[in-house]
Amino acid sequence: MTDRHNEAELESQLVDHVEKFLLELGQGFAFVGRQVRLVVGGEEFIADLLFYNFRLRSFVVVELKAGKFDPGFLGQLGMYMAAVDDLMAHPDDKPTIGLLLCKIKNNVVAEYALRGYSAPIGVAEWKTQIVDSLPEEFTSSLPSIELLEAELGDG
Repeated sequence: MTDRHNEAELESQLVDHVEKFLLELGQGFAFVGRQVRLVVGGEEFIADLLFYNFRLRSFVVVELKAGKFDPGFLGQLGMYMAAVDDLMAHPDDKPTIGLLLCKIKNNVVAEYALRGYSAPIGVAEWKTQIVDSLPEEFTSSLPSIELLEAELGDG
């Protein structure tokens, strides 16, 4: 991705290709929505992208950040995950998975920031494997970075 792309452009590119993207993802992914409104404590919050995986029986919240990773982003994503669990998930669903996709990520900073989390949450930059920072049981059902890059490319 070039510097001229912002979060909205990243999101639009992904949503424009969502049908093809989901077919290629396979393994039970369904697109729930973009800019999903979550009302918590009377305040409105917006999750960038929301998917559901029928094989995992879990929602997947994807937050897109066009800039450098900031540990504070994890608090935002964690709150969205908790809100989806409480507001949308069925009692039989597994905990929501969170993916934070940043343009730039310092691995050491991300590792320290993730250390206290027990929830299934991962941080990746566009040029690394998303699944590297997620628990192993989730990796077989998530797309490779090559697939994401191909879908977000100009093709």
